[in-house]
Amino acid sequence: MIVEVIGGADEVPEVRVADVDDLARLHLAVGALTDEDVDRALREAGLGRLTEGDTGLLDVAALRAAAEPQATADDWAQRFDGMVEQAGAKGWTADDGASLQVHVEPAASA
Repeated sequence: MIVEVIGGADEVPEVRVADVDDLARLHLAVGALTDEDVDRALREAGLGRLTEGDTGLLDVAALRAAAEPQATADDWAQRFDGMVEQAGAKGWTADDGASLQVHVEPAASA
């Protein structure tokens, strides 16, 4: 799954969740935006925040709410829960497990 933050209409950053059925990976893909723009866009979308230039935190409940309506796999909810459990086991959570720590990568469209 990918959370993308890219330049939108009138240069207002757009946040969207893509590849929701691929729960083997999760990252934040960022277009040609400043860290401040990315952080603000994530917070305004209610999906999370940028912690450093190469790390972000995504709210688990908000991510699920944004991704689940797009999911096509019958077992998606169980696989999502498994992804969250695995992240917790590896220490990739914050806010008492309410957020997942993710790596920031350049967006393909950047």
